[in-house]
Amino acid sequence: MPDTELSPALVRAESLIRSIPDYPEAGIIFRDITPLLADAEALRATTDAIIAPFAGQFDVVAGIEARGFILAGAAAIAAGVGLIPIRKAGKLPRPAASVDYALEYGTATIEMHDDLPAGSRVLLIDDVLATGGTLAAGRELVEHLGSHVVGISVLFEIDGLGGRDAIGDLHTVFHA
Repeated sequence: MPDTELSPALVRAESLIRSIPDYPEAGIIFRDITPLLADAEALRATTDAIIAPFAGQFDVVAGIEARGFILAGAAAIAAGVGLIPIRKAGKLPRPAASVDYALEYGTATIEMHDDLPAGSRVLLIDDVLATGGTLAAGRELVEHLGSHVVGISVLFEIDGLGGRDAIGDLHTVFHA
């Protein structure tokens, strides 16, 4: 079940998410959110749903590369706060810290600058929760650099892959 009551606008937004089989590897079903992002009404409805449970509780939004950037940028503007990008290894000119993590189909590393004042309250956002490795690494990275993750929010959760077990409490708009 979704963590939010699905309004007609959210039902419509969810219908815009496409499932692409065998991408990026055989056996993986990729959730293509680009049709949702291209639709202003759907983007607004999902952005509002992503941040609603955490309104007033965060100072900044952290978005995980790559599609998490897009959602986090929209969320930061909607909430009137700043944005901190969490990037793939080698993409930042001065990474302060990095964390390695496992994907469903390999391993990766993410990095972040230390631009936040110590104790900043961070809402961590990504597009899809699968196994939870990326979000767990993002939380570890934010907290390692002296900020506090007050919540984790995702657009889409793929049930049955253990992501919620790995992350714990989080907010999700859509499930599959």
